[in-house]
Amino acid sequence: MLEERLYKHIDLLMKRYPILEPIKQDIIDAYLIMEETYLNDGKLLVAGNGGSAADSEHIAGELMKRFKTPRPVSEEFADKLKEVDPERGAHLAENLECSLMAIPLVAHEALSTAYINDVDGYGVFAQQLFGFGRKGDTFLGISTSGNSKNVMSATVVARALGIKVVGLTGAKGGDLAEVADVCVKVPETETYMVQELHLPIYHCWCLMLEDKFFGDK
Repeated sequence: MLEERLYKHIDLLMKRYPILEPIKQDIIDAYLIMEETYLNDGKLLVAGNGGSAADSEHIAGELMKRFKTPRPVSEEFADKLKEVDPERGAHLAENLECSLMAIPLVAHEALSTAYINDVDGYGVFAQQLFGFGRKGDTFLGISTSGNSKNVMSATVVARALGIKVVGLTGAKGGDLAEVADVCVKVPETETYMVQELHLPIYHCWCLMLEDKFFGDK
């Protein structure tokens, strides 16, 4: 169940994008899967193609450092940094930020191009998920059609490993909607219009996760 204090983010999203009201519960349910992953020390693995590849890196960027809320390291870790190197450690203690681990599977050019060239183009995300993923993680597959072959191959590996699958698609949902634990299908079918609605949704997820793990208790 979503904490009461996190509803401010969902409410703002609905106010700014009322077209998303019919999928409000799906957005919440997808968030709860990610929250559970991080509560259990898991990570988020994200993949998509084209604009959705850029979204994958965007999401990781919001989770691996501050989005809006400061995320200072603990005093205990700050002391360890200074003990290792008083000068550099003090600087790092001031500037390092706590992360929610997120890996964009689109970002490893040497690995991905080698696998595409040597083995299988459609299996590139599946290979990375098999290497990086562990039971309890979450795979976020972004596909405007819901039918991206490399994303769908990754869902097979995810399910075999015990990794939850969240889909972010257009209105039709495609094959991804059939296998995802939760699929958020935005009410558009034109690719660029779908992508325009994906961004505020994943921003909302990132805000809620940051508030949950780094906000005032």
